[in-house]
Parts: sequence; C-alpha cells; structure tokens
Amino acid sequence: MQDDDATQEMLSLVLEEPDHWAMFLDIDGTLLNLAPTPDAIEVPEALPGQLHRLSNKLGGALALVTGRSLAYADELFKPFAFPTAGLHGAEIRNASGMQTVEATAEFQALKHALTTEAEHYPGVLIEDKGAAVAAHYRLAPEYEKILEERMHHYAELAGPNWALQLGKMVFELRPARSSKGDALERFFQSDPFKNRCPITIGDDLTDESMFAIANARGGVSVRVGAIGAPSCATSRLSSSALVRNVIAALAA
Repeated sequence: MQDDDATQEMLSLVLEEPDHWAMFLDIDGTLLNLAPTPDAIEVPEALPGQLHRLSNKLGGALALVTGRSLAYADELFKPFAFPTAGLHGAEIRNASGMQTVEATAEFQALKHALTTEAEHYPGVLIEDKGAAVAAHYRLAPEYEKILEERMHHYAELAGPNWALQLGKMVFELRPARSSKGDALERFFQSDPFKNRCPITIGDDLTDESMFAIANARGGVSVRVGAIGAPSCATSRLSSSALVRNVIAALAA
C-alpha cells in the first residue's frame, strides 16, 4: 500500500488527464473529520467550493458516496448538489435522475423500538436515516458487545430486505440490495462517468466494495486513516486533513 507522499503525488497528476478520471468520495472520516456524534461534524468553509471547482475540472465526474442520506449530504455541501449515492448506494442521484428508498411501516416500528431500547444504554445514539438506522456507540464503547447482539436481533426482525452493516463504532441496518460498489457501477452507466477510470477514497469497511470496483477497473483506491484492518485499497492517506489538502490543491 502506497504511503502518504506517494499517494499525494499520484493524485496530483489527475488533472493531466481530467477526461480520463472519475472521483468518488466518502464523507465522514474521509472529506470530514469524524466527530463524537453524527450531527457534530464540521464542514470547513472552503470545502464545498473546492469540490465544485474540482468537479468542473473533471467535467462533472465527481460524486459523493456515503452512508448518510442524500438529503443530508446536500445540506452539508450546499449550495452545491453533487452526483451522490446515499445510504450506501440505496439512494442515488445522477444524470439519469434520482432514486430514493422509503422505509416500510414495519421498519418505522422497528426503529421506534430500537430507539426506545437504546435509552437503557447511556451514550448510545440512534441515528434515523429514513430507510436505514444506525446505532453509534463512540461515546459508550462498553456497550459494543450487547449492542452488536441486539442489532443482530433487529436485523432478523427486519427481514431479508435489510442488512446489518458494521462500521467505525457503529452498527447500521441498511437496505440489503445496495452497496457503494453497486452505486459506482450505476454511475458508470451514464455520462459524465461512463468510460472513465475511478478514483475511490474512503475510510471504513463500507468503502471496501467501491475499492474493489476501482481495482477491477484499473483505477485508484485510497484508504484513509491509520493502518489497521485489512483493506483491498492500494493506496493510503493517513487523515481527512490530507484528503482535503489534495482536494484544495486540485481545485486551485
């Protein structure tokens, strides 16, 4: 896996062939620093404009691929609305239009039951994402084991249309028939992404499926953060700050 310096140097060459590349960026832990709670993340003032300028240089072939909802991602980077895959690919907006997912009445009831139960675990935060729900235990790591057991229970109740996704200090129930890798393949079906080579940058287990697509297509896969769990990414940046430095340099 390439180190910080090699990865930054490689990415600095992207604009030598701007029509060749398409960039796919995770948000939390990649573009933005992780925070103790989901709503505590901060968007640097310059970042939305820098992403917009870089998108223009790439002919619009820049997309956000996130576990957040599409609407939440738009709120973070307003006034710009980039091509985006939300809820790990269950929602998508590209040149072909927008596809969203609605929670069933049964899933709404399940979220309510989970939220009520979580009141017994001080520090555990439940994030309602509409057609997905996440249980964050960053502020209460002592509940990791019991929370994992309970989330497996809720996954069984939810049925085959939802899957349990593990992440950094979080367990999430998300629509089963979607992944970030699937989202990339859908982006590649239409312009401006069609026939381009992917650059994928992410920090978590949920990003591994898009790393695999990038590798299969001869692209670039970059894992953000300290070396820890095994990853199929071929390159590394050690922090979100370095990702933002790369974006700022390319957007200048």
